[in-house]
Amino acid sequence: MRIRRATASLLVLQTLLIVTGGAVRLTGSGLGCPTWPKCSKGSWTNAPGYKHLHTLIEFSNRLLTFALVGVSFWVLISIWRNRSDLRNLAIFQILGIFGQGILGGITVLTNLNPIPVAGHFVLSIILIAGATSLFIKSNSQLHKINDSILSRIHLLISFLIIVAGTIVTGSGPHAGDMNSPRFPFRIQSVAYLHADLVIAMLCITLALFVSTKHLAKEIRVFSIIALAQGAIGYLQYFTGVPEFLVAAHMLGAALFWIFAWRLRVLFTTRSVD
Repeated sequence: MRIRRATASLLVLQTLLIVTGGAVRLTGSGLGCPTWPKCSKGSWTNAPGYKHLHTLIEFSNRLLTFALVGVSFWVLISIWRNRSDLRNLAIFQILGIFGQGILGGITVLTNLNPIPVAGHFVLSIILIAGATSLFIKSNSQLHKINDSILSRIHLLISFLIIVAGTIVTGSGPHAGDMNSPRFPFRIQSVAYLHADLVIAMLCITLALFVSTKHLAKEIRVFSIIALAQGAIGYLQYFTGVPEFLVAAHMLGAALFWIFAWRLRVLFTTRSVD
């Protein structure tokens, strides 16, 4: 039970990091702390010349990293003796969180260049995958079974959707600061590519549902989340990407990926209990 609570806390905090990162971007607080690792040259918590609210939002997002470090060590300590099969996943979380801190610093020091910003998000997605595996596997020991080519394709396209989403965001108006650079892509073009990948993913999901009986419920749950996320995406595109819909879409992206990865784990493992 202790392992279950620890891994659940880790997954929640990894998801919350995406939500707070979205808040930083959508409120224009990306340079609320204009340097790194300090908030400003003379202070860890204050940035003279910047709006107090922007500094508070950016600094709060940084503080969440410290909470993640603490929880990741809690997970490692919880599984160390009894679940040696999970040690590497737990260690990867710790290393990845430190990597996030460094990449976050690069993001600030490059004036929110969209490449490290996108990399920051993609690394969060990778860490969420690891945290999801930890949470699922903490309930029972699993062994690998025969793989499915459809499952591989489904996960690949789901990941490409996430990557394409970062390019759309990096080409759009929400940079985190009005003076920050953007990708030199026409937003309509990358948005269409993003939508095409979603359609392909839904087709693969239907193929999985038809060909797989024992995971029908899990596939239906994923499909509902994917369709809701797609609906939010279309709505935000045709309404001029308002901030509240972008925030909902970022939370939806995290949930979409959690359940996509969950499907992958369930397709390739079985409980040994």
